[in-house]
Amino acid sequence: MLKLKIDILVISIASPILIGIYKDQQLIDTLSIDGKTSDVLPIIFQDIINQYKINTITYVNGPGSFMAIKVAFIFLRTICITQNIPLFAMSGFDLNNNSPIKALGKKYFFNRQDGKIDIDFLNDDTQIDPFKLPNMLDMCKLLSSNEPNYNLPAVN
Repeated sequence: MLKLKIDILVISIASPILIGIYKDQQLIDTLSIDGKTSDVLPIIFQDIINQYKINTITYVNGPGSFMAIKVAFIFLRTICITQNIPLFAMSGFDLNNNSPIKALGKKYFFNRQDGKIDIDFLNDDTQIDPFKLPNMLDMCKLLSSNEPNYNLPAVN
């Protein structure tokens, strides 16, 4: 039986974890799962691997939860190595309308106009947009490196 060839986008830096399944860069299915990245990804990917032939995997490499980024990278990189699948990365800011992303405690990551990332508190009028899987997978937004972008704030 021939399996449908797909691309996958994983957003694991916030809850719920979002996984988009794309055929010819068009979103055909969405999975939204509450839980820890370490608990959710193995179960979901077992089903995906059994059902589909994966062309590529793209994940959000940051900024965001240090542990979620680390677990997603190690898990997805392992699948990609063992299955000979290319692994790509995208910035979380590309999937939430450039909205601030939860950092540590009450602080958030902010994407500056020059592309640098700041960490600060929210203003009372700051709009937080949720992460959203795009209807079309934009390969132009892929980063030059698939390594995690932890953006760890200095301890003060």
